[in-house]
Amino acid sequence: MNIILMGPPGAGKGTQAKKLVEEFGLTQISTGDLFRKAHAEQTDIGIIADYFTKFGRLVPDDVTNEMVTEYFKNNLKDMKNGFILDGYPRTIVQARELEFMAAHFGFKIDAVINLEIDPEILKARLSGRRTCRQCGTTFHIVYKPPRIEGVCDVCGGELYQRADENEEAVKARLDTYLKQTKPLIDYYQMKKELTNINGAQTMEDVYKDIKKCLEGKK
Repeated sequence: MNIILMGPPGAGKGTQAKKLVEEFGLTQISTGDLFRKAHAEQTDIGIIADYFTKFGRLVPDDVTNEMVTEYFKNNLKDMKNGFILDGYPRTIVQARELEFMAAHFGFKIDAVINLEIDPEILKARLSGRRTCRQCGTTFHIVYKPPRIEGVCDVCGGELYQRADENEEAVKARLDTYLKQTKPLIDYYQMKKELTNINGAQTMEDVYKDIKKCLEGKK
């Protein structure tokens, strides 16, 4: 099964994707992770992406499409149980390019799931996040605090606040989402492919609703 998992920054897409990966053996394709990997390797795409994301803006469509196309080209044959697209597409241009990829590489999208959540809740979620510099494990100063302030429970590395998760960048990210990504919701609603799920529930209840949606797609 191939899934698009949508929702604003901080809605919990990554958490829910990991649960689906563990239970169904799906491959998680996170554009955020791909961009961070590209940045760490200092590729051309990584340098361009870093410039936009640190100001809370979306990476240009052509750059994002190129990265995702390359990923499918190199990895699709290994996705035996399907995949989850987490963070892609984010614009109608990207959605149409994904349709071209599906035709070109011979796959189909089975479900488009959107996590809905109030922006004020998202601001609190995102600005409280802390990430380990060494292993990348994420914490939250309210919802998932580390045992020792500023220290990763997993590896003992230093915790820091990502540049795109400070208060100013969070506001910019949400404003960008509303302006550029929300039309994508209307696009999939028009095509009658979208399922909306309440993302303000507990992680467990959100996951239950996602599974119900997927059972209806089988």
